[in-house]
Amino acid sequence: MQHLLSSARTALLALLGSLALAGCSGPQTIYQWEGYQAQLNQYFKGESPEAQVEALEAGLEKIKARNGAVPPGYHAQLGLLYSSLGKDDQMIRQFETEKTLFPESTPYMDFLMTNAKGGAQ
Repeated sequence: MQHLLSSARTALLALLGSLALAGCSGPQTIYQWEGYQAQLNQYFKGESPEAQVEALEAGLEKIKARNGAVPPGYHAQLGLLYSSLGKDDQMIRQFETEKTLFPESTPYMDFLMTNAKGGAQ
């Protein structure tokens, strides 16, 4: 009987230990952010658009290299930055990518593209 209790106690401790370790791994995210949030903050602080594009493009390459998922808004932000640099072809490409990845963004991306064209449709 003593051996049975000892085995049960050992099994319980092993189970609790594995649950504790599983809890330490932290939550798994759907998207790989790669500095996107920091760059968005820099956008609002007025950092140079060129530096922001460079950082976001580098982050995008890292995400792609890991077969990760780009978060919502990443391509839209790149598009806005390209727009501020007068690179309309790249802006459109980024907005179209955002629409493809996140169809719910279509009305807003269409709105931004229409405004970029001066309201002409």
